[in-house]
Amino acid sequence: MHSTLRRRTLALATVAGALFFTGSAAFAQDNNKTAIKVGVSVGNGEQIFEVVKKVAAKDGLNIQVVVFNDYQLPNAALASGDLDANAFQHQPFLDNQNKARGFDIVPVGLTITAPLGFYSRKIKSIDQLPDGASVGIQNDPSNGNRALLLLQTAGLITLKPDAVKNNNATPLDVVSNPKKLKLVALDAAQLPRSLDDLAIAAINNDYAEKAGLSLAKDAVIKEAPKSPYANLIAVRRADKDKPWAKRLVAAYQSAEVKSFIESQFKGSLVPAF
Repeated sequence: MHSTLRRRTLALATVAGALFFTGSAAFAQDNNKTAIKVGVSVGNGEQIFEVVKKVAAKDGLNIQVVVFNDYQLPNAALASGDLDANAFQHQPFLDNQNKARGFDIVPVGLTITAPLGFYSRKIKSIDQLPDGASVGIQNDPSNGNRALLLLQTAGLITLKPDAVKNNNATPLDVVSNPKKLKLVALDAAQLPRSLDDLAIAAINNDYAEKAGLSLAKDAVIKEAPKSPYANLIAVRRADKDKPWAKRLVAAYQSAEVKSFIESQFKGSLVPAF
């Protein structure tokens, strides 16, 4: 009996040891990752990450860039494990997605600020905006709020103070609209294609660039270069302290990447680090 018990004890110890070793090996492998997938938005995000990839490669980190043309997809891909990180959104957008979709995604470093602009194919100056004009804004809560705040800054509408304070304004929060503007909420990616049907439209920088629009030359209203809407690198909460996450942030926030952003985009994108 003692011999049988001893054999069983040894067998269990061996299994436990193997599991511990396997778990430890997996933990070590995850911590020492040398290849990661990062989701970015189409346009300037791709351009910047070409430089980030080169800087990261010098540090032994291989980055595979996955490009998205829909803001609703990169966080879902990250949450499901199809990506290791993404870099396309600002904090209010991430907060909204975490709350609405049950994600547990956290920021690990800042990237750029992309000032929002209103563009037009019909007017050259906002002073030319006619009464009753159709004005396009994004239909997602964070960017829609941002567009409405910009319209208020331009003196075109007035919003409820609580909505401004809480950063959650919607068209229902407009309390003054002297020009009787018609606010049209559309998917962010659809706004550039709808410019022919709208007097002006709020278009995020990456989509504007893809449509051949320049913030400096073409925007009839634009945010100040520094705004609260700094974009960020995001990961699953479990990965926020992993060495590869820190190396990714270091690569993005390098002098080489900062210089590229400043020289390539000339104020239409601003380093936030």
